[in-house]
Amino acid sequence: MNTLAIDKAIAKVPFLADSKNVKKIPLSGGITNLNFKIEADGRSYVIRLAGEGTDMLGIKRDVEHAANKAAGELGIAPEIMYFIEPEGYIVTRFVTGKRIMPEDIVKPDYLTRIAQKLRLFHRNAPKLKGDFNVFRRVEMLTKTAKSKGAQFPHDWDFIMKKMREAEKALLKDPYKPTPCHNDLLNLNWLDEEVAGDIGEIRLLDWEYAGMGDIFFDLGNFSHHHRLNEEQIRLFLTAYFGEMTPKHYARLRIMWPMSELHEAMWGTTQSVISTLEEDFQGYANLWFGRYRMHVTDYRWEKWLKDVAKKSK
Repeated sequence: MNTLAIDKAIAKVPFLADSKNVKKIPLSGGITNLNFKIEADGRSYVIRLAGEGTDMLGIKRDVEHAANKAAGELGIAPEIMYFIEPEGYIVTRFVTGKRIMPEDIVKPDYLTRIAQKLRLFHRNAPKLKGDFNVFRRVEMLTKTAKSKGAQFPHDWDFIMKKMREAEKALLKDPYKPTPCHNDLLNLNWLDEEVAGDIGEIRLLDWEYAGMGDIFFDLGNFSHHHRLNEEQIRLFLTAYFGEMTPKHYARLRIMWPMSELHEAMWGTTQSVISTLEEDFQGYANLWFGRYRMHVTDYRWEKWLKDVAKKSK
C-alpha cells in the first residue's frame, strides 16, 4: 500500500511527475504518518503521507498546511513546495540536518534559540483556522477512546478533578488564542547543517498546530525535555525577558496538562491505530508523570499564582 500511495502522490506533484529520475527513500521517526525523501533532478524533498484515521485525533490537514507554510516563510520550518489535495499530503524542502539530542537541546544556547523560534511563530504567524485548547482536546479524545472501548486508569475521577482545578485557575486570567505548534517533542527539532557555519534550528510536524495558549507550547517543550529549575528559568527568560512567579506557575500548570494530553493521545491510538506500537504503555507512562506533577507540594501555590493580575 505504501509504495502505491507514494507513487500516486508523486504523480500529483507537477515538478515530480515530469521528472525522469525519481528516487524514493522511506524516512523513519514518525508514528502516525509515513515520510519519504524524494530525490529528483538534483533536488531533494520530503513527502508526508497522512496516516489513516488521524481525523479521529482531531487533525485538520488544511490547518497543518497553513501553519507549516507560515512557519516556512518565517524561517522556522522547512518550506512547503506543494500541497497534494484532497489527500492533504505535504511536500517540503528536504533539510540536511541532524537530530538535536535530548542532552544537548537543554543547554543554554539551544534553549535560547528554541524560545526565540517559538516566540517568532507565536508573534508573527497569521491566525489559523483551528483551535487547540488542551482541555477540550482531552475531552474530545476521551469521548473517542470511550466509544471504542479503550482502557482507562482506575483513578480517572481524580485525574479529571485535577484537570478541572487547573482549568478553573487558568480561566481567572484567560489566555489570548495565539498560533501555536502544540507538539514539541524532541524528534520534531532539527539542526540544519550548513557548510562551514551554524545552521538554523528547524521545527517539523505541524499537524497539531492551532490557535492555543503559548504556555501550552512552553509547557509541552518543558515536559518532553524534562527541564530542571535552572533550565526553566533560562527558557522563560529567553522567551519573556524575565521569569515572573505568574509565568512560572502557568508553565507548571500547563506541564501536566500537556502530559495528560499525551496520555489521552496514547489511549485513543491504542483503539484506533493499526500500527504495531505499544500505545497503552505510552499512555500509562504519561498518566504516571501527570500524577506526579499534580500532586507536587507546590500545586496549590501555582493555582493561586497563575491567576495573579500582574504581567
